[in-house]
Amino acid sequence: MKKSQRYSTTHLPESQFEPGSQGRVLRNLLRITRKREMDVIEAERYALVQPKLMGMFTKEHRFTAEDICTIHRAWLGDVYEWAGQYRQVNGSKGDFSFAIARHVPKLMQDFEKGPLKEYTPCRFSTDEEITKALAVVHTELMLIHPFREGNGRAGRLPAVLMAFQAGLPGLDYTIIRGKKRSDYFAAVQSGMEHNYEPMKKIFWSVLLRTRHTHAQR
Repeated sequence: MKKSQRYSTTHLPESQFEPGSQGRVLRNLLRITRKREMDVIEAERYALVQPKLMGMFTKEHRFTAEDICTIHRAWLGDVYEWAGQYRQVNGSKGDFSFAIARHVPKLMQDFEKGPLKEYTPCRFSTDEEITKALAVVHTELMLIHPFREGNGRAGRLPAVLMAFQAGLPGLDYTIIRGKKRSDYFAAVQSGMEHNYEPMKKIFWSVLLRTRHTHAQR
């Protein structure tokens, strides 16, 4: 019994659901019980945090693992008490498992010494170089999946900031819908073999969409 208690994560706030939510909404500081309402809250805060983050990080900034935590906390800090902290529970999507929770801190250190050091600040001059930088950093971060919730959008925010460093406007991710969502997740999985070409194609489309969107304004 002592052994099972030692490895149990049910006592962790990130493992608990908000009372009255029927197991659909994680325990939160706002006491929200409806998933649709939580989705709206997270989306609103996501839109508001982007300009805030652009004021926090310069175009010459080299990102660190702690910066990734700061970004997550800036977005969800008033929603979840564990925002900006590495997850302590294992996570998966379908049959695909992300990094084991106990390995996350070390993997994030390696992520900082590797992709973040190599590709930030993102001051590359060609779209090919920019899309490669975005693809590698985003894919590796998604494979680690450092947080209990919000990894996808928390991973897109550093890409937005990297694009800003490269002189590009805020990225338009609206093309990642429908079949593209399946393509996107398959691109993340390809990163297990260090194959970033699928994600490069995704970000190439995002860049094209971004330029088109801003040209219409």
